[in-house]
Amino acid sequence: NEHEHSSCGVGLIASISGQASRKVVEMGVQALKVLYHRGAVDADGKTGDGAGIQLDVPQEFFKEQIERAGHKINELPFAVGMIFLPRTNFDAQEKSRIIVESEILKEGFTIYGWRNVPINTQIIGEKANATLPQIEQILIGNETYKKELEFDDKLYVIRKRIEKKIIQQNINDFYVCSLSSKSIIYKGMFLAEQLANFYPDIQDQRFISKFAVYHQRYSTNTFPTWSLAQPFRVIAHNGEINTLKGNKNWMTAHEPRLFHNNFKNSINDLKPIIDDDASDSAALDSTIELLVKSNRSLPMAKILTIPEAWAHRRDFSKKLKNLYAYATAVMEPWDGPAAICGAQDEWAIAGMDRNGLRPIRYTLTKNLLIAGSETGMVNVDEKDILQKGRVGPGQLIAVNFKEKKFYTN
Repeated sequence: NEHEHSSCGVGLIASISGQASRKVVEMGVQALKVLYHRGAVDADGKTGDGAGIQLDVPQEFFKEQIERAGHKINELPFAVGMIFLPRTNFDAQEKSRIIVESEILKEGFTIYGWRNVPINTQIIGEKANATLPQIEQILIGNETYKKELEFDDKLYVIRKRIEKKIIQQNINDFYVCSLSSKSIIYKGMFLAEQLANFYPDIQDQRFISKFAVYHQRYSTNTFPTWSLAQPFRVIAHNGEINTLKGNKNWMTAHEPRLFHNNFKNSINDLKPIIDDDASDSAALDSTIELLVKSNRSLPMAKILTIPEAWAHRRDFSKKLKNLYAYATAVMEPWDGPAAICGAQDEWAIAGMDRNGLRPIRYTLTKNLLIAGSETGMVNVDEKDILQKGRVGPGQLIAVNFKEKKFYTN
């Protein structure tokens, strides 16, 4: 939508040791409660513009769901799809389920079943209730891939195929929030502070994660929808992309030449990379998703899409300038006042565009990176703080879970 001027709240909590914990999830929920006071609230006092959180897939929690459905689970990774289905049109709902199942089965995966996600509709407003989707999770088994990343590459292709079929059949109100063995997204049109009340799953003690990417959208001049709430599949973004039209056109221009070993014969299933009606954040996410699925690290994907202003910098080393020259040769920059947070594979990042108009501040403790658009979002004991700072224009900070290391810009 071209009229989304917003200042959303975006943030990241990451465990530097890569250890999943309950604390990370609780901190993500707490940070969203703090953001609430800046949110746009509808007249009914209950409808927000959208909020959400992305976490690891909590293994123990979902293993129990799978076993409860009567299945024996193998040692290989399983996946969870978080899906919005049409709620009132049962015909479309059934068609959607058939499309989802057939694309998963076609790739040789097992379906353990669908799970009705528990929700508390008491706490959402009229507008949100009017557009509330049927929210379900599909549980998927795998007998082929030992590595989650390879499994997730296949699930990416499957999701793109599903999305195409849904469009061909003119089904509305269908959306895949996440389809992955590694991460899951809980989001919707409620006030940020209500996230864990709306989705009781998040209050389960087995819901543990090594990262939490969270977001609250505030823009009062567009009609928000459930699917446009963030985080998206790889990143959460706040601000707006001014060069969006050009970026979309460039991506379309690149499509005929796309090739990658991960997607040999299925490269055409991935196109269009960006949906016509994608918001600027969703478009940027789709592009970053393509990059990380093609074995780029998340920090590199950020550098390729949202580089620093580097050309006239005398203080930059030759090596750094070469990196940015390379990035510009690969892809045209996405430009506009933007801040992003995201997590993918071994990386969690928080970064800014070159204008630096959307502050991201961070606090580092021995085991946690807490980054976001507000300070003091999470209570941390002063004596535990090793470092405080802000991410400057164009800059990037990151945690590498495998190396158990925090990186400054």
